[in-house]
Amino acid sequence: MYDVIIIGAGVTGCAIARELSRLQLNVLVLEKEEDVCCGTSKANSAVIHAGHDAQPGTLKAKFNVLGNAMMDQLSQELDFPFRRNGSLVLCFDKAQLPRLEDLLERGRQNGVEGLRIVTGEEIKTLEPNLSDEVQAVLFCPTGGIVCPFLMTIALAENACENGVCFRFDTAVSQIAPLAPRESNTQGEAALGWQITAAGGEVFETRCIVNAAGVYADVFNNMVSAHKLSITPRRGEYQLLDKKAGNLVSHTIFQLPGAMGKGVLVTPTVHGNLMMGPTAENLTDREAVNTTANGLDEVMEKGRRSVPSLPAKLTITSFAGLRASEADGDFVLGEPKDAPGFFNCAGIDSPGLSAAPAIGVYLAKLVADKLKAEPKPDFHGTRQSIPHMASASPEEQKVLIAKDPAYGNVICRCETVTEGEIVNAIRRPLGARSLDGVKRRVRAGMGRCQGGFCTPRVMEILERERHLNPLAVSKHGSGSELLAEATRQETELETEQVTGPEADGKGDRP
Repeated sequence: MYDVIIIGAGVTGCAIARELSRLQLNVLVLEKEEDVCCGTSKANSAVIHAGHDAQPGTLKAKFNVLGNAMMDQLSQELDFPFRRNGSLVLCFDKAQLPRLEDLLERGRQNGVEGLRIVTGEEIKTLEPNLSDEVQAVLFCPTGGIVCPFLMTIALAENACENGVCFRFDTAVSQIAPLAPRESNTQGEAALGWQITAAGGEVFETRCIVNAAGVYADVFNNMVSAHKLSITPRRGEYQLLDKKAGNLVSHTIFQLPGAMGKGVLVTPTVHGNLMMGPTAENLTDREAVNTTANGLDEVMEKGRRSVPSLPAKLTITSFAGLRASEADGDFVLGEPKDAPGFFNCAGIDSPGLSAAPAIGVYLAKLVADKLKAEPKPDFHGTRQSIPHMASASPEEQKVLIAKDPAYGNVICRCETVTEGEIVNAIRRPLGARSLDGVKRRVRAGMGRCQGGFCTPRVMEILERERHLNPLAVSKHGSGSELLAEATRQETELETEQVTGPEADGKGDRP
């Protein structure tokens, strides 16, 4: 019997887990994928929104602004990259100035600080490469950018270090209330839920937190008559090489429409440039494929903001799904007819920005329900993996002196060393796949997209995780990279004894 089971290890699930780890509770996170950050949290704009877009009085408005304000301290405590680069909302037509002024007023009502409208020559002072068609911009200095992988992983690792258990490759198939039990000493009926996993394993818990992304409505509708309806909304992106990383310094938006904030152009905390997303409502909750039309739209709309966007510097494209709830707002808390079941549903944009504040809010709801006490030995900080590419020469020397593997470069595009990859695999909730390594240390995220380093990373995964080479995967079961052995193992063993290396001459076969 767990006190709390969280369904979903995305950024909100991990933020809630970290906040619950402050309490004397037995907490389990169930995730259907092989790692944290495998759904919406791995494929989004990586933007911390200022908070001017959401309608005043909504949960989106409230938690966006609260979450934004938490980012500086949180990034320092958990050691992940975050930068307040500011954002601009572009107006291309003077007739649309009232819409820009409405955004300004909306932001002020939401409590966003520093907002102002900029016109004339100052526009090009802020961003020299903006289109000449831009008539005015809303300047939002509190906007920022973050690495969503490293933020989610940091939250999860800190939760794990404070006692939260994580179970991967565990898809939830059914939720039902436990049979009524005897009342406690206060005369209250005992809470309880039974969760059945796809493989038949059964878990019991006093409370559930439903942070299941595009599947959150499925689980809510199993237990409550207050039905939710989530539409997967696909957004496609293009990522440009670091050569284009300084084309803009702010996050560039266009005036938002009915389907969201539109196609943006933004630098990343790692020095690339990114454009997207599109907005396409689907029925398939796993449709994360890109399309030719979608990517053409990204480039076309991005070039309206920044005409000099160099398409030839695109190094990869990707798509993600946002969980768009029919009522248009976050759904947080208990349905009236399902006590002990807490929704964290409909977390589309600005979900990444709001996640830290949502974590605090839902953890308090659960703590009040369970009358949980603080944990006296909670440890709120976490150290990230050292990155040789950004380390000073002195720091590099110290790392190599402690472990020579930090001097062995595996990924040349991103200057990722063997020591960093080993660290990514060995640490709490360590990488178990090629993508798990990539998300933690960026091996394979550079210009060649893993063309050179993939075989070496596979060898390290095989060695560190004691895997058969055929079991090494890109992102878990079903994505194994090798299909079969072309020679028998005995032949390879014979070659190692009698081949060119036996007499010390020649290259390794």
